Amino acid sequence: MNLVADTLSLATEQRSLGPTNPVFPLLPALLSGCPVSSEEDMQYPLEVAYDYASVSRVSFKKGSGWNDWQELLPPLHPKMTMPVGGTPLVDVSGVAPQRFRARGVFVKDESRNPTWSHKDRLNRFTVSAALYEGASTIIVASSGNHGVSAAAMARRAGLNCVVLTMPEVSPAFRDMILGYGAFPIFLPAEDRWPAMRLLQQVSGTYPVSNLTTVHTGHPWGPEGYKTIAYEILADLDGLVPAAVVVPTGYGEMLYGIYKGFNEARLLGHIDRIPQLVSVEPAARGPLYHAIKAGQPATTVAANPTIQSGTATTVNGYRSVVAMRESKGIPLLVDDDAALAAHAVMARQGLWQEVSSSAAFAALEDIPDLDSDGPVVVMGCSTGLKEPTASMQVSMAKADLASLRAYLKREYGFEL
Repeated sequence: MNLVADTLSLATEQRSLGPTNPVFPLLPALLSGCPVSSEEDMQYPLEVAYDYASVSRVSFKKGSGWNDWQELLPPLHPKMTMPVGGTPLVDVSGVAPQRFRARGVFVKDESRNPTWSHKDRLNRFTVSAALYEGASTIIVASSGNHGVSAAAMARRAGLNCVVLTMPEVSPAFRDMILGYGAFPIFLPAEDRWPAMRLLQQVSGTYPVSNLTTVHTGHPWGPEGYKTIAYEILADLDGLVPAAVVVPTGYGEMLYGIYKGFNEARLLGHIDRIPQLVSVEPAARGPLYHAIKAGQPATTVAANPTIQSGTATTVNGYRSVVAMRESKGIPLLVDDDAALAAHAVMARQGLWQEVSSSAAFAALEDIPDLDSDGPVVVMGCSTGLKEPTASMQVSMAKADLASLRAYLKREYGFEL
């Protein structure tokens, strides 16, 4: 299949984010980082490069969508038919810190994607690459959203999917992986990547998650996250946010959002990039510590945190680039603050995972921003997937006096 003839994509090659930015053919995807600039203790990711001079169809006006952005996205295989994105901006200004309310504060609710998380944007293109490269089975190492999303996208496209995960994975994640028809293998956390490298040796298999010590990931994956920036611009009818607050693990979404806004700027649709605010668990925060130390990447201890979606111990270099180029603000949020924000968001009708709620909590700590405009907070995934403790309940009697007494006793609510 001819990638250029069969799509509107203007993707031309893979470009390293490492020193001298060497370039490589668009496929095969280089899954172990840049083979030229990477070193033993530092692996650099690659991205997709485009022929920006030939862009002619792109629009970020209100009402525009994925069909308007195909030139700026990797080739989408015809078997990738699951609709992704188009998630709403939900106004939460009324419960935001007072100093932000006049600006407008919105949650970009990624739980509206097919598998209820932002990872569907990434896997739309990693699985597309797998199809173009003739894979029959994709392999993913994941403790949650990535594995669920990869399973759904792969099976819909006719591929098998093996998910390397842990016995303690959330029952919701486990049931979704099995329900989509994928094959979970339960391993100790530290054994997942050695297992992936072994399975990668089998003909027809194709990894769609990271293979390197310093996270590099799949070059096509973050391209899907660019559409978050495109959608924000379209929903705000070209108005550029002052900041986008992003729960951050390895930083693929952070970089994709940066790149999307930067492309809109390069093409003359906007005149600046929003400041990106990265939000990590206070117990870990490798990106925060890498930036403070002036390092491209750092590793931190695996201290306990309930912010499981962003509980990484190493950052990817993409995230450092995104923060540097957007004059970004790195922040840490502790679990208590994340839980408090989780409750506030729930009362706005948004049931997000705790690591997403941490981004809303971070609003309290954001310093003065460089520009006017609204603030967008990324809500990455539904809290329904997270494990919850069993709840002991008391029974009520079905007469009015007992029902009213129950509400007052259990909740302090008088009816």
